[in-house]
Amino acid sequence: MTGTAIALTIGIAAIALLLLAAGNYFYNFAILRRKKDFLAENADLVSGDPEGPGDPWGEAAAWLASQTCETLALRSEDGLKLTACFLEARKPAKDVAILVHGYTGQGRDMAAFGRMYREELGFHVLMPDCRGHGRSEGRYIGFGWHDRRDLLLWVREMVERLGPDARIVLHGLSMGGGTVLMTSGEPLPEQVKAIVSDCAYSSAKDIFSYQIRRMFKLPPFPLIPITSLVCRWRAGYFFGEASALKQVGKTSKPILFIHGGGDTFVPTAMVYPLYEAAAGEKRLFVVPEAAHGWSYWTDREGYTRQVASFVETYVR
Repeated sequence: MTGTAIALTIGIAAIALLLLAAGNYFYNFAILRRKKDFLAENADLVSGDPEGPGDPWGEAAAWLASQTCETLALRSEDGLKLTACFLEARKPAKDVAILVHGYTGQGRDMAAFGRMYREELGFHVLMPDCRGHGRSEGRYIGFGWHDRRDLLLWVREMVERLGPDARIVLHGLSMGGGTVLMTSGEPLPEQVKAIVSDCAYSSAKDIFSYQIRRMFKLPPFPLIPITSLVCRWRAGYFFGEASALKQVGKTSKPILFIHGGGDTFVPTAMVYPLYEAAAGEKRLFVVPEAAHGWSYWTDREGYTRQVASFVETYVR
């Protein structure tokens, strides 16, 4: 082998190792279960009125703390212990809302929506901790893909609890919105009547590509494919698999899509192809000016009215 060939081989190997190290870094940054300090400093996650009076999320958490929450647990298909908070309806009911939280959160973070479903709509409420979050086991964040299989287990748990005439709505926020949309493409039992997705991304690949440009000012290629390969090795899935866009095209379940018009964390533009791809009955509610995850607080009356109308039409 000539000196030039040796130098070329060494150079290619060095580049490959550098890319692999970068992929491992971004996996640890975004997917490995650990504290994500960068979220607290992300301007895209500041509310539309950060100086406004009160703390609406804290108010909802205080409401939940005053309720009697039953802790439920089950085992995932790959042996993880998953937990959830269950609130019984005020009156006997067959309706249950399964509420799925966002990235790095936990089930109890969905307290505001739990209060809406329980106090205003008369539902039972189940708030699971996704794998890798809260009190559930798991070393990585599934971005909805493996979580969709876990959500099917929670659906089965609710059917066993409430009986074959149970009526279930799946409602997710941010990563939870992506999770319920990815779940929509699976064979769902007849008890699942409708799905509500709030500020979901179109796919893991799309949101990672968007964020690597926005946060790091870097091109998605070749970093996203390399990180996806690392994710397959360490967590068991490729980014391209975790596609809400593909999954909604497989379902006949009604879907209500909600998004903030001022969302720059999961850009508002992602909701439109999702809406167009949905194969069943569908509705779209965009809240002007609302930042990521703040549609409910920006227009609480309109949000509640949209959800109430949707569930009255398709769930009851």
